Amino acid sequence: MVLGKVKSFTVSYDCLNDSNVPVFSSGDSVSGRVILEVTGEIRVKSLKIHAKGLAKVRWTESRNAGSNTAYTQNYTEEVEYLNHRHILIGHERDEDNFEDCLSTIQSGRHEYAFSFELPQTPLATSFEGKHGNVRYWVKAELHRPWFLPMKVKKEFTVFEHIDINTPLLLAPQAGTKDKTLCCWFCTSGPISLSAKIERKGYTPGETIQIFAEIENCSSRIVVPKAALYQTQTFFAKGKMKELKQLVANLRGESLSSGKTETWNGKMLKIPPVSPSILDCSIIRVEYSLMVYVDIPGAMNLSLNLPLVIGTIPLHPFGSRTSSVSSQCSMTMSWLSLPERPEAPPSYSEIISEEHQHNRLELPPARDEFEGPLLAYIQEFRYLPPPLYSEIDPNPERVRATEERRPDTCPSR
Repeated sequence: MVLGKVKSFTVSYDCLNDSNVPVFSSGDSVSGRVILEVTGEIRVKSLKIHAKGLAKVRWTESRNAGSNTAYTQNYTEEVEYLNHRHILIGHERDEDNFEDCLSTIQSGRHEYAFSFELPQTPLATSFEGKHGNVRYWVKAELHRPWFLPMKVKKEFTVFEHIDINTPLLLAPQAGTKDKTLCCWFCTSGPISLSAKIERKGYTPGETIQIFAEIENCSSRIVVPKAALYQTQTFFAKGKMKELKQLVANLRGESLSSGKTETWNGKMLKIPPVSPSILDCSIIRVEYSLMVYVDIPGAMNLSLNLPLVIGTIPLHPFGSRTSSVSSQCSMTMSWLSLPERPEAPPSYSEIISEEHQHNRLELPPARDEFEGPLLAYIQEFRYLPPPLYSEIDPNPERVRATEERRPDTCPSR
């Protein structure tokens, strides 16, 4: 008797959206097929699937313990969101001596359907970060006597809905600051900045309208700018790791001494970024809009306005209970990216003097994009991680130091 061979072994999903990308939300039914193609008759002990969803965090820190000694500390943590097993062929027992339990599969192509429900409890949105990720997948395992198990795994995407049509996310965000420059015994006039945006919640592809007024009474030429940042925060073993990434920016006109500039809804488009992650205990993804004045030779004057990037846009086109798969198939009109503006200084330059000496150059925003939001996120999840600016979470080390800067005027 000549044993048959497995020609192909794959997992596919029944997608409910036009982009044919497997995307689901909490409470949705995930269905698909395990496809097995063989060139001859084979004997099978079992064909199983294992659906899994995990948030995982991992990073390493090296510490010196003397002049010539160093040790490495690993920080790891994980949270399980999904764990479902199902047998498509065979039984739980896999021992080789159970000949009566073997199943015969004839030559040809065979499809084995599977289906399971995602938990109704909130799930973390799929995400890939530098020090952690949130992943969901189905793994199929084919067990045959006298052969090593064959395994194939395919991921799917989960979006946990964030509806921006809530009072908290529809509330305007605003702030005002001013700054007086002085150098040695010469004092110039103040620089003032006030900024406002219409709401706190946005969705990818929307445009943020920025209303701002910048008054330059100093002797220097300054430039008003705005930048959208993503902050990733990872938690493990009582420690945290924070990274900030530039995702979009713009600049205004240079402002000479005695001049004022007003932004009457200056527009900054949000690129197709991952939604905010706010409910995961080990990974948070947050956003902020920084409106600031670039001041040569001095600490920049800045306002930080927190944002939430959601999945259900203003005046939603579907109910909360509908599947994210069907909703996201209608997002084609959201998704053009802004033109590439001049990159602003690193976030750490704006935060503290200490980080000016150790900052990393942040990447500019992507300047082209094709396809719907879901296709972009599938692509984004498999790209190598971008450059980040790492922030030390120790509040004693991350503090404002404007008073200590060399261009501050000493008292007479």
